[in-house]
Amino acid sequence: MKCVDDFRLRFGKQEVVPIIIGGMGVDISTADLALEVSRLGGIGHISDAMLPTVSDRRYKTKFVSEKQKQYKLNILEADKSIVQFDLAQVAESSRLHVSKTMEAKRGDGMIFVNCMEKLTMNSPRETLRTRLNAALDAGIDGITLSAGLHLGSFELMKDNARFRDAKLGIIVSSLRALILFLRKTARLDRLPDFVVVEGPLAGGHLGFGMDWAEYDLHTIVAEIVAHLKAEHVDIPVIAAGGIFTGTDAVAFLEAGCAAVQVATRFTVAKECGIPAKVQQEYFKATEDQMEVNNTSPTGYPMRMISTSPSIGAGIRPNCEAYGYLLDANGSCAYINAYNAEVALHPDEKKISVKEKTCLCTHMRNYDCWTCGHYTYRLKDTTHRNADGTYQILSAEHIFHDYQFSVDNKIKLPAKQ
Repeated sequence: MKCVDDFRLRFGKQEVVPIIIGGMGVDISTADLALEVSRLGGIGHISDAMLPTVSDRRYKTKFVSEKQKQYKLNILEADKSIVQFDLAQVAESSRLHVSKTMEAKRGDGMIFVNCMEKLTMNSPRETLRTRLNAALDAGIDGITLSAGLHLGSFELMKDNARFRDAKLGIIVSSLRALILFLRKTARLDRLPDFVVVEGPLAGGHLGFGMDWAEYDLHTIVAEIVAHLKAEHVDIPVIAAGGIFTGTDAVAFLEAGCAAVQVATRFTVAKECGIPAKVQQEYFKATEDQMEVNNTSPTGYPMRMISTSPSIGAGIRPNCEAYGYLLDANGSCAYINAYNAEVALHPDEKKISVKEKTCLCTHMRNYDCWTCGHYTYRLKDTTHRNADGTYQILSAEHIFHDYQFSVDNKIKLPAKQ
């Protein structure tokens, strides 16, 4: 019986263990987690979501406070079109986080950055260009394009000295999305180095509508693998979403995938950025609490734990400090929903906004508990302590369980 360790993901002459840890933001896929996975021979992601905010926490910069001070007179205004990010600061936050991470890298694995197209920041094209090129300049091994079709993203990097050197890939949820991307980028004579096929059981934002349950990752993967083979296009395909055991992973590797991308089980690793108190909520979650809703201002459905404090919260939009989801016109679906509730309840000191959530503030505060479909199974991967809490795992233990386990078994950690 085969295990994941019987396979390897190959990029030219370089080989890595075919396990990739997904890019969970905001700073949930931390540098610590990515570094540990790289040391173990796999690929770890850091997320570039809200990096000016992450930089302030990690490196004591003051990007958020300076931005808030600059636009403080606009705080009570519904029109956020004047609230702009300083592109030099955006670039510096990316360079800081990526370079510090790469300087600490050890082992034979790789470190990628996950870059969301839906992080529009009131200037979608220019902020995306800045983030992508800053990551390349800082020495990142690769970039995974996520949360969007990214039809123009290769174009934004084409003049970078590392455009053909770094590993560049994209997350898709359908063959149609992949074909659109390949057609758009064909004139650059630069194929993606990998394609992550993310199914409907993934965590966070989904590339499906609310009919997500009608789709199946195995079917989508088979369609994409067959299409690439028929077109004689050699791009490694990586399966993602709902892969909970090493045996799950092997099924995709035997079906033609070059690797798997996993994340849910690493949310309860000590190297993960989720606070320990919130990790216990992930352990306690039940199957009926796995919820897919439309509260994200991005327009994508999002999977989260139904007890997430962000659901129904009515906090004032804080775009002057954050504003990562402001579109090119300075608008955000949460601002519209918030203002509508204020208009309906003008005398209320505290309101509830159920339609949308202020994703920037809640993700920054770890109050939006996004999760994969099988989060409710996390309690079966560890020990329950005498006080009713669950034992936190190490990234190494989880990684090795994926790498060496067989027969759908999950190895529990040594009891503390």
